[in-house]
Amino acid sequence: MNGSKGNAAFNASEMPEGREAILNLNTAHRMLPLVQRVVDDILAGRKVLERLAPEQAQLDRQRRDLVWQERQRRYRIHEEVAAAEQHVQNAVEELQALGLTVLEPDLGRIGFPTLVNDRRAYFSWQPGEETLNSWHFAEETASRPIPPQWWKVEESSFSGRN
Repeated sequence: MNGSKGNAAFNASEMPEGREAILNLNTAHRMLPLVQRVVDDILAGRKVLERLAPEQAQLDRQRRDLVWQERQRRYRIHEEVAAAEQHVQNAVEELQALGLTVLEPDLGRIGFPTLVNDRRAYFSWQPGEETLNSWHFAEETASRPIPPQWWKVEESSFSGRN
């Protein structure tokens, strides 16, 4: 197949410093349950930030005129925002440690690095999708459907293993 490379995957702990992970389709597919949970965490954190941002901005603008109760609320919101930002950052770092790339943070679209015809590419997934359905070259944004034969080649490349 001129698609993804058969057994080219690295575990994050096995990746030499400075080298990008190269994942085959089967490995990327097996990672999906974990990736889904991490992306859910990212989107939940972003939702908290969106909800708190208007109130934080209003309280910050009025900070000199706030009564004590409003100041306490402002301090609490700042703490909640900092915690949510840290939570999102930790989740993004977890994906990066797996060798993955956040392609579109607002959508939760994730790129699983691979090689197609010896060119850097990504299998991509986003919430709402049950499995990996698309891919694109790293320098492009337009997604292409994963050809069904790529799945068959991946399955046959593991059929001889115990």
